[in-house]
Amino acid sequence: MTAAFFRGRRRRAAAAAGAVTFGLVALSACDKPTPLATLTVGSTTVQSEAACYNGGDAIDQDELGDCLKKSGKTIKATADDKLHIGVDPKIADNSWTVFVDGQPMLGQNTKTYKTVQAGYLMQNAKGDEVKVSIVEVGDRKALGIWNFTLKTSS
Repeated sequence: MTAAFFRGRRRRAAAAAGAVTFGLVALSACDKPTPLATLTVGSTTVQSEAACYNGGDAIDQDELGDCLKKSGKTIKATADDKLHIGVDPKIADNSWTVFVDGQPMLGQNTKTYKTVQAGYLMQNAKGDEVKVSIVEVGDRKALGIWNFTLKTSS
């Protein structure tokens, strides 16, 4: 009878050790989440983690073009809608700017939000949508890029 008691006890101990080991391996495999950027039109909000982010270090210059081309979440707006751009305080601690279809559109900002007319960002659209990229800037270098698609709604 004692043999069955010890066998069960060993099994439970081995299972507990295995669960702890699995948990530690799973946690070590997780990447630290990037700061978030948000676009809001009316009551519709979309959030995104960075398309490119190097933990606060500068992104390699060769990667910038590819980072700006990556797709992002879509939000719809009319030209008259107000577009609210929000960034994590970690992004605002440096500064950030907005690119539209790969071109700088707004000056640098150190606040956590900015509001613009959606039509202002869509004025040079070659169709019914534009790519809006929020670029974190530090020491005149890009530190992170968050991409969204702003689509015209009727």
